[in-house]
Amino acid sequence: MVLRILLPKGRIYDNVAELFGDAGFQVRLSDRTYRPELGASWLDAKIMKPQNVGQLLELGSHDAGFTGIDWIAENGSDAELLLDLGFDKVDIVAAVPAGTDKKTLFKKKIVVATEYVNLAKNYLERNGYKYNIVRTYGATEVFPPDDADMIIDNTASGRTLRDNGLVIIDTLLQSSTWFAASREAMRNAEKRDLIERLVMLFKAVLDGREKVMLEMNVAESRYKEIVSGLPAMRSPTVAPLYSDGGENGYAVKIAVKKSEAPDLITRLKKAGATDIVEYALRKVVP
Repeated sequence: MVLRILLPKGRIYDNVAELFGDAGFQVRLSDRTYRPELGASWLDAKIMKPQNVGQLLELGSHDAGFTGIDWIAENGSDAELLLDLGFDKVDIVAAVPAGTDKKTLFKKKIVVATEYVNLAKNYLERNGYKYNIVRTYGATEVFPPDDADMIIDNTASGRTLRDNGLVIIDTLLQSSTWFAASREAMRNAEKRDLIERLVMLFKAVLDGREKVMLEMNVAESRYKEIVSGLPAMRSPTVAPLYSDGGENGYAVKIAVKKSEAPDLITRLKKAGATDIVEYALRKVVP
């Protein structure tokens, strides 16, 4: 059984390729080809624009793929959303030239420049605008004020909009990269098993990126005080230390959130833990 996977072309490709690499599948892509190798005989990959991924999953020509939730919403694609990877977060926003009185936009038929034609239509009609839409193919922010009264576009930080004299007046959607599957593939028991295997590995990688392992030595006299207050996924891993006649002690390991580690290390040291080591985790499978 072979699983046909769509990888996204463009800015989100690198994050997806890194995810596969961390999951244990090394992505190899030759120049001028759209057929990367993923290092597993049961994976057959192809690179496509994320705009098309959801549509191809709905058609069943591929089994699973990666795309932004914005393009799933834009195309109304009927695909099964499996895992929000949290990559490439953007907002889909309506923006106008700075200084525009929003009330004036309702007094005329405005020109709206956008790649998101369907999302734009839904937004404009829901809010009572009269409009003409100009379909763009990138660089949407350069249209106002000469060629458009409003744009509907994606933005990560808003900086490009500000640099072009635009201000956000509404947010239509918050988007990030998702792993999705064809409903046809999910009805096939063998393919579903392979897809769920990938979901498990991807979750393990994402959880591993958020956590670190702390390892320390704790004297027996400080053990209860230190271990009783430790955060951990379940409970700390504890093993007795070899003693050559001195005080007995324990080796203690805990997996904690990366953001908790700096403060926790300081408190552990102050409480008497010694030989504290922090190291990264590749995968975490609860």
